[in-house]
Amino acid sequence: MEITSLVQSNYLFIPSQKIKEMTIFIGNLSWETEVEDLEQLFSNYGVVKKCYLPLDRETGRKRGFAFVDLNDQNSEKKAIDDLQDVEWMGREIRVNEGEKRNGPNNKKRNKYDKN
Repeated sequence: MEITSLVQSNYLFIPSQKIKEMTIFIGNLSWETEVEDLEQLFSNYGVVKKCYLPLDRETGRKRGFAFVDLNDQNSEKKAIDDLQDVEWMGREIRVNEGEKRNGPNNKKRNKYDKN
């Protein structure tokens, strides 16, 4: 039996199945953390597809958290399990599955937002 798949808008489509890609959220990072540090840490669990370390728009300083995508969900789950509440670069990091943001331009909306 041949299975064809199509990757489209963060979902892997397999006939009669839909598997969401996971993103790992890493919080409480040291201000000295660089993208290369995160890539090295997470490469122990699989191929790092994407690593994003957000900066503050106004100051350009790191915001203390990051997002990492690995090549498969099993690797991501193993990384989350192994690295949760581990001390790294002098800080106890938080590692969990990232949550997709909702609303226009991926901004969270709540009941107090206008529009």
